[in-house]
Amino acid sequence: MKKLLLSTAIVSSFVSTPLLAATVYDQDDTQLKVGGRAEARANISDNNESATESSFQDKSRARINLKGKTKINEDLGAFGTYEVEIADGKNNLVNTRYLFAGLSTAFGNFSYGQQDSAQVMLTDYTDILATFGGDAADLTDGNKDKRENNFVYSGEFDALTVQANYIASNTKKSDSFGLSGMYALPIGLDLGLGYTSGEQAGLDADQINLALRYTLDAFMVSGLFTTGEIDKIDATGYELAAAYKMDKWVFQGVYNYQEVDSKDTENNVAIEAIYKLNKSFRTYAGYKFEQIDDLDDQIQFGLRYDF
Repeated sequence: MKKLLLSTAIVSSFVSTPLLAATVYDQDDTQLKVGGRAEARANISDNNESATESSFQDKSRARINLKGKTKINEDLGAFGTYEVEIADGKNNLVNTRYLFAGLSTAFGNFSYGQQDSAQVMLTDYTDILATFGGDAADLTDGNKDKRENNFVYSGEFDALTVQANYIASNTKKSDSFGLSGMYALPIGLDLGLGYTSGEQAGLDADQINLALRYTLDAFMVSGLFTTGEIDKIDATGYELAAAYKMDKWVFQGVYNYQEVDSKDTENNVAIEAIYKLNKSFRTYAGYKFEQIDDLDDQIQFGLRYDF
């Protein structure tokens, strides 16, 4: 467990998701934390243009999350999470990102609701940017994050983390299950392996994920290789990521490539710089170099306050 906690703490200094939250209630073995963000951001690309829209598009959003837990007895606890995202005022979009509850035991956590598949702890190895990235990992629906009707088990055993999930889809013939494991070596190397299988609208869908991540002081490098099949159509993808932390700066880059039925569906390089004024406020800018002919490059920048 100590090895896993150390690895998690080091990696958290690179990723864009903050670990902030205010405890608003903590008594009688029950705790409630509230957190979120206000993020003003914009994207500039010819991809945004249409007969009425310009290349400049506002992408601002806000998130609010609630996390609670309670102790039932010495061997059993309960927890719940809710997170909502509110888009810019133009579209008036309110989107539930996470909504789940469960039980915590000495053997691991069991939960149900809208939550990540078992593969996300592996795809997070390379999905580290605040602006772009994470384009090549999801060959199948069962591999994705924020899945509804999702039963999840998660257990931590010293340096080993294992997860399993089953998605009971509202749509017929679209259920899936997944298994994954991650092992944290004491030399700063994390290794991950995952498998998901099921159906997508009646079509067989399978995917295998191999992931690794190495962290040394202020430097982190990671890679993800994925291969799968949907209705006997082969698909392959890989992502490479690197990050370097220097004082209040974080410099990051990723490469995403995905091929479906021998055709390139993702092929891009993205770089970004983040400047953290303190633990609550940061500014960032990124550039995405598209390698597919029909797509144009993108610039994205933003200001973010976390609470």
